Amino acid sequence: MPHTRPSPPPDPEAAASAELARRAARIEASLTAPGAPFAVVIGEQGTPEYADGPRTLREFVETTWAYRDTPFLIAGEQRYSYAEFFAAAAALAVRLRERYELRSGDRAVIAMRNHPEWQTAFWAAQLAGLVAVPLNAWWTEAELVHALDDCEPGVLLVDGERLGRVAGWARRTGTRVVLFHGAGQTAEGLRVERYEEFPAPDPLAAPPDVEPRPEDDATILYTSGTTGRPKGAVATHLAQAGAALNPRYHAAASALARGVIPGQGPAPVSLMTFPFFHVAAFTGFYGAMAVGGTLVLMHKWDADEALRLIRRHRVTHFAGVPATGLQLLEAAERAGDGLESLTLFSTGGAAPPPALVTRLTARYGKRVEPRNGYGLTETSGGILAHFGDEYRAEPGGAGRPTPVTEVRVAGPSGGELADGEVGELWLRGQSLFRGYWRDATATGEAFGGGGWFRTGDLAVRSEGRISVVDRLKDAVIRGGENVYCVEVEGVLHDHPDVADAAVLGIPHPVLGEEVAAVVRLRTGAGGTVGGTAEVTAGSLREHVGGRLAAFKVPTRVLFTDEPLPRNATGKLLKHRLRALAETAAPHTGA
Repeated sequence: MPHTRPSPPPDPEAAASAELARRAARIEASLTAPGAPFAVVIGEQGTPEYADGPRTLREFVETTWAYRDTPFLIAGEQRYSYAEFFAAAAALAVRLRERYELRSGDRAVIAMRNHPEWQTAFWAAQLAGLVAVPLNAWWTEAELVHALDDCEPGVLLVDGERLGRVAGWARRTGTRVVLFHGAGQTAEGLRVERYEEFPAPDPLAAPPDVEPRPEDDATILYTSGTTGRPKGAVATHLAQAGAALNPRYHAAASALARGVIPGQGPAPVSLMTFPFFHVAAFTGFYGAMAVGGTLVLMHKWDADEALRLIRRHRVTHFAGVPATGLQLLEAAERAGDGLESLTLFSTGGAAPPPALVTRLTARYGKRVEPRNGYGLTETSGGILAHFGDEYRAEPGGAGRPTPVTEVRVAGPSGGELADGEVGELWLRGQSLFRGYWRDATATGEAFGGGGWFRTGDLAVRSEGRISVVDRLKDAVIRGGENVYCVEVEGVLHDHPDVADAAVLGIPHPVLGEEVAAVVRLRTGAGGTVGGTAEVTAGSLREHVGGRLAAFKVPTRVLFTDEPLPRNATGKLLKHRLRALAETAAPHTGA
């Protein structure tokens, strides 16, 4: 008899992954077919667009008027219905056009914390045909002035906390200011009006008779500026309208994956922890507004206060950066809080450690849907989403794209790489920005041939799912071997005594670079500055070496008692850690 080689035994994990991929493909097909809620057509630019969605942000916000008395915003003891919100936004829009004589295309800067009036100001700009420019409320005066000089707004919509930082620029330029929450603030030499002194909005009055075109600019969102001066990413109304539908598509896909008909059940009640100026917040409030959901606002992040708000308002959806998500889970465990009302636990703004979804599932099973994703200022919010069983099976992934987002994992020449190969993530589609404000050089550098946006992130594709493994500039090349910091950070986060970790490359005279880690331990774990030696650099190195190849194990480990430096959206500021790691002795803390 001829000798036959036995077939290899089936791989249960591979089979399960393939079945999840086939299910995701069936769901996408059912949602995007002609006549389906998220049907797709090819637009004038040759890229996919939603066939039947709104074409401008004005079209999008006008539909929320139908929710009338449904609560939209809750801030402390104050509640604002959709009707109250829309009337206020329409009245302010009329004032901006008629009293301030602003015209379509003029810029309106919004600089305030997460007050309900932030939403009034943003949507008033859209109803007036202006370009909304939300600025980072945490910026210093110099940072704000840089952006103001860059975008040259016709009006500043600011709160009392920001007034002092923009007052000098407003005096110098004579720009009008609308002041919110500015009781007791002096405004000498400013052309300022106080919002609380405006007449009460007429609930039946219409917004200005302005009809922006899909190709008109809707927003300028400034990048986080972690590697240089922030740049203003300009998005059209068509792009933002696509961004407004993206979270609804992913919510529908998530529902179908759970065997639930999309759109059934009560509207979501979401705890808003992202600052409104950030695109992760846009994904959140777009998703809530599309279905008449409620946003519960926080003055500042506090995990115990978040628990109280979740209990009081029966919050169903939590969304935050991974650090706040982990803190919420820790607070719930300390308090014995079962988070009974919560049905969705979503993180964004930074890569979540794989331990987060493992921890969530171990405590709450499948009752709470885990979700994370990927988006940029330049994509107008989230364009990849990872949820449910696929997220649990592959905790390190970023998910699948929306149907109006094209994805390429590109090699050095720009060609598409095969599944499993690491390359730069390139994107194209409806919600992509059109370029950087008044910066043709940066715009040209950002786009490759065919209109593909080069994200600067390294990614790998597997059966349609995307995993983002590192920033192109952050990857460590140690003796010719690539080390992806996100992977090593994820393993460190798996250690029960690690509260936070950052991995980065530092110079080495022979290898070129070596791997370093800065670690903050949980309270009482030891090993911190002045602490005991219960957790040492050596034990952490052994922990990483048990999961990853030897060349990925940090050569230097530095412990710190201080929170790791992050920007307003949770991204690690590694340039501030690099000098610290470079001066530390090898294996510090051992």
